[in-house]
Order: sequence, then C-alpha cells, then structure tokens
Amino acid sequence: MLKSVLVAIGVAVVVAVGHAQEGPSTDWPQWRGLKRDGMSPDTGLLKEWPAAGPRLVWRATGAGNGYSSFSISKGRLFTMGASASSEHVVAFDVATGRKLWLTNHGGRFKNNRGDGPRGTPTVDGEYLYVLGGNGDLSCLETATGRIVWSKNVLQEFRASNISWGISESPLVLGEKILVNAGGPGASIVALSKKNGALLWKSQSDQAGYSSAVPLQVGSVHQAVFFTASRALGVDVSDGRLLWDYARVANRTANIATPVVRGNRVFLSSDYGTGCALLDLQSNGGGVKATEVYFNREMKNHHSSSVLVGDHLYGFSSSILTAMRFADGQVTWKDRSVGKGSLVYADGLLFC
Repeated sequence: MLKSVLVAIGVAVVVAVGHAQEGPSTDWPQWRGLKRDGMSPDTGLLKEWPAAGPRLVWRATGAGNGYSSFSISKGRLFTMGASASSEHVVAFDVATGRKLWLTNHGGRFKNNRGDGPRGTPTVDGEYLYVLGGNGDLSCLETATGRIVWSKNVLQEFRASNISWGISESPLVLGEKILVNAGGPGASIVALSKKNGALLWKSQSDQAGYSSAVPLQVGSVHQAVFFTASRALGVDVSDGRLLWDYARVANRTANIATPVVRGNRVFLSSDYGTGCALLDLQSNGGGVKATEVYFNREMKNHHSSSVLVGDHLYGFSSSILTAMRFADGQVTWKDRSVGKGSLVYADGLLFC
C-alpha cells in the first residue's frame, strides 16, 4: 500500500517539476534522461517552493508496487509496477494523468525489501524496452502497449537472479539492446531490438544493479557496465572486453550508474568502498584504463551522482556531497536532506 502511494506521488511530482516546457526537447526517454546523466534541459522552473509547495498539476493512482522510475516521450509517461501476482508496464497521459494502457509483464518479483520491478522503461522511437525484476525483457508499442516480442534473459542465458532483483534499465544503441544478464559466458548480451535475437554475448560476471552507459574512445564505441564484481567496457560491435577495473566494486551491491565525460569514467559504490575516476585511452585496437584517483569521499549507495560543470553532486551514503570531478577533492557536504537521489535542472539540484 505504501509503495503504491509513493509511486502516485512520484508521478505528480515529476509532472509538476517538468511542466515548464513541453515537447520533444524536454522528453525524458530513459533512465536518468536523454544522456543517462541525470541532467534535464527544462528551464523556467521554480527557484523556491511556495509555502504550500509547488502547484499540483494532477495526481494518478494505479501504477502499482515497485521501484521503477519514469520515462517521458511524445506526451506519454511510462513506468512499471506490480499487482498481486504479476508485474506490468503502464502509460499515462503527461497533460492529464489519465491512464492510457497497462500491459502485464511477467511474474511479480518478491523480496523482503519490497516487491515489484526495479528498472525504468527505455523509449526508442515508437517502441518501449523494459526489463522486469525477474529478468523478463520485452519490446512494446508506445502507443498501445502491445508486446512485440518478449523473453526472459535469466532463463535464456542460464543466470540466477540477484539478491534484490534485476534492476537494470536496458541500453539501446543503434539496432542493439544491451543488458547485464549475468549468465556464464553471457554476462553482457546484445540483442536485436527488432526481434530480441542474440547478436553477441560476453564475459561471465553475475549481474549488478547498475545500468550501462555508452562511450566512445578513439574509433571504438563501447558500453560501460558495473557488474557484481567490476566495472568494464565492451566493444558494442562484437562484445569483446576492452578494459576492466575491480577496485571500486564491492561484493554486496554495485548500484550507481557510471558517469562519463570525454574519455573519463567515474564510478562509485557504498558498503564502505568509495569512488574512482578512470582515464581511457586508445591502445592499439583496444582501450587502456588508468586510475586517476580512488577515494572514499563519494560512496553512492542507491543513487547516482550528476556531473555539473567541474563538480560531481551526489549522496555519499547519507550525506549530500559536492566533489571536484578532476581530482576528487570535496568542496562541501550537507547533511540536512538525509539520504536520497537527485537530478539537475535549471541551475538547481532536485533532491
């Protein structure tokens, strides 16, 4: 019941914050936005909350239980939830909050930390790609919710589910969908976004809770993953391992999304671990990863940092922290907001 209420509140808040502009330029088509970096292009937002709070545009119910975030495209708001026995994908009208469609999507993931899906839908044109808590991966039509194809990546690639459920949001690059399935010889898999057919598979790491980001170094297009045991980069064309780095990983839960700028990658995890900045350089036909720094000043637990200008902003365990990207030096800390997550928009951090 509580999680159902929280999802409904989340929908209302997203619309209230992002209502300043409408249209494709302000779409939020996947986890953490257009570039997976937690940066919104919205402008004209409130600089201070009124005494009564921001104006409520609408409120919706019926999203169900779970921890899925939201994606927005062409006037539709997409998320995932769970009913008594199954998970589902649901679309709302951005302007009114009216439910447009709901499609059942695999069995309900159950866990003592809360049931339901963990990933966020990824919009690509007229299609939506979703990954449920039990490993159900599907392509749906954004307009109708009709399932185009579906498969369970845990079953297909002989992987076991992780302790708190598959939490990844699928990465779509060109004609491929990349996910961390976590199977033997098939930790990272690339599937055809047209029909879900396997294009390549790579490595044997168990899945992490993080979502991948794209990066190009020299002429090599790669995807950066944070698995259960390490960060790594794979060549998008064939899945070959380009580099890996294990120091920043813990053996409990690697969750935060990697942050990229140019040829540098920032990684962070909690459980006492810390953060690292890697410099990636072309090395023959491959890529060499060099540690720029490692420290314990930014320990992202459930949420990811955002990079604004010269600084990373994120929650180090439960402390909101500003840290210089280039050298890892802390600029300020603020304990007033407690543990949470954040995005950036219009010169402000929304926590």
